[in-house]
Amino acid sequence: MLRLLELQDESDSRAACAAAGRSHADPNLRGWVALLPPRPALLHEGLRQSGVPVLRGETGALALGSLSQLWSAARSLADALEDGGARALAADLARRAGHVEAPRPPWRLPRSRLPEGRVLVMAVLNVTPDSFSDGGRYAAADEAVEHGLRLAAEGADLLDVGGESTRPGSEPVSAEEELRRTLPVVRELVRRAGVPVSIDTSKAEVARAAIDAGAEVVNDVSGLQRDPGLGPVVARGGAALCLMHMRGTPQDMQQRAVYGDLLGEVHDELLEALRRGLEAGVPEDRIALDPGLGFAKTGEHNLLLLRRLRELTQLGRPLLVGASRKSFLGRLSGKPAAERLTGSIAAAAVAALQGASLVRVHDAGATREALAVVDAVRSSSS
Repeated sequence: MLRLLELQDESDSRAACAAAGRSHADPNLRGWVALLPPRPALLHEGLRQSGVPVLRGETGALALGSLSQLWSAARSLADALEDGGARALAADLARRAGHVEAPRPPWRLPRSRLPEGRVLVMAVLNVTPDSFSDGGRYAAADEAVEHGLRLAAEGADLLDVGGESTRPGSEPVSAEEELRRTLPVVRELVRRAGVPVSIDTSKAEVARAAIDAGAEVVNDVSGLQRDPGLGPVVARGGAALCLMHMRGTPQDMQQRAVYGDLLGEVHDELLEALRRGLEAGVPEDRIALDPGLGFAKTGEHNLLLLRRLRELTQLGRPLLVGASRKSFLGRLSGKPAAERLTGSIAAAAVAALQGASLVRVHDAGATREALAVVDAVRSSSS
């Protein structure tokens, strides 16, 4: 599959050479490259003639150049090549390079209009007795509503209400129990918070009730893999949808954190999730994607995804990143979940600089303040 890679160090360079099946792994490649399929050779030759170096391997090829060079050459070839397969690949390459270079794409909600021009904050509101981050502190509906109102007042752009813990090893709950926990909170926050409300669920029954109660977003950690009825419910309800990358279930996902090519496999599986959403009838401009830090990922996987997050912007959809208070930050700092504010803000800032459109966090006010600096740096000009 065609894909753009951003090579930042020797390990990235060697991995790219391995992906293309090159017998000699060059450690010195840097910048953007396009990983191309081995055929059609017409595309390789066309890129070469356009001034883009192409290194061939047994299983693919690497086209080296800046994003603008790759976009310009591919766009010209998409119009000029006679071979249909080569022309389609060239068009795909131009589209991907354009996505990476373009401003962050908007995420359309059914009623609310999200702010544009800055990274958005989705605030976590767990209504569970076994949350990893707050230990059931807001399990009572009235306490959860008050906390949600505080998060909105601190500057949260969306409130994400969840009634089933998805921490590693957590046990599932019934739809009835999930609704008992979340529905009163969703109803009250829709009425009072003044910002869009999201329901964090993988169950069609829960999503349907939450949408009927006014939720504008369904945040599905399973990427539409767990409940086949969820996608059609979202489409019929007109809600927006966030699809996360995950393997397995919370009970076994950490045993599935095995990758030969982390960025490539997450990319491909997110693309499949996007296709599932589109096939269910959800409009593309209402879909966001989440690489799923901590879900079938080790700590090292999380760090690599943050470092090379910008590669996933080639999918053309807003990226939501949730690193807040997660265990990999605790391993770096030595602090328990409730004391990981500094690490969480650092991870949110990195994600924002690497292309995230939204960050999912527990500490809305502090994160908004940090992101104001990040956004100012990103938009500064000489």
